[in-house]
Amino acid sequence: MGRYGTLFWTLVLLIGAPVAGGEPIDPLTTAAIETDRLGATVPHDVVLEDATGRKLAIGDLLGERPVLLAPVDYECENICGVTLAGLLGALDELEWRPGQDHDLLVPSIDPASTAAGAKAAAAEQLARFKGLAGSGVRFLAGDASALTSAIGFRYGYDAKTDQYIHPAAVAVVTPEGRLSRWLYGYPFEASDLRLALIEAGGGTIGTLGDRLWLLCYGYDPATGRYTAAVDRLLKAGGGLTVLLLGGFVLLMLRRERRASQGCR
Repeated sequence: MGRYGTLFWTLVLLIGAPVAGGEPIDPLTTAAIETDRLGATVPHDVVLEDATGRKLAIGDLLGERPVLLAPVDYECENICGVTLAGLLGALDELEWRPGQDHDLLVPSIDPASTAAGAKAAAAEQLARFKGLAGSGVRFLAGDASALTSAIGFRYGYDAKTDQYIHPAAVAVVTPEGRLSRWLYGYPFEASDLRLALIEAGGGTIGTLGDRLWLLCYGYDPATGRYTAAVDRLLKAGGGLTVLLLGGFVLLMLRRERRASQGCR
């Protein structure tokens, strides 16, 4: 996360945190996204519990579709609920559905979290987004520290406030389990999610037009967003021009060939 993005979310967390005496932990060094982890492999052997109490290995939830990973604290009184609501709202704007085109995993960063807590969080967050409910959205409880560490999601527990200090972000993972992108909220933009899923899917999601559109945008790891790149727009425009000219030439050649055959 960029320096200003980290500072902003840290201030949000601090403003909403209860006041307590004693020496506070340093949120600027505790809560961060390690952007150099892009390309890292998600550990497949981490086992967590879903909302029904069933134990699932992360590797069992990968392999078919791109995956969104949204680490949160189910008991968070500050930004987690807003972050999830924003993420689900942005996903609801897309025509793609969890379980069909992509998956959403919401692991708790609290190692003491339980399946009951995951169930309550899922019910609360999905109440407004019925179209997102189903097997493609899983709230996961248990010790996810090995998972969050592998993808560079750094956070810490402040015993004096009894809260976790953490970034507000969602990881985008390829079907094979490679960390592709980090997107930062709030708010999440449906357009950013769309481009990130297309990129992570590597052709398994979206149309040819979607992939061509991706060529015009570049990912900025400092902001966690996709922005239009002038050079890419020019290249895409040049490529489209070549395709159109090529198609026109082929069409004219076919017409000329048909005309010459008709004169015989």
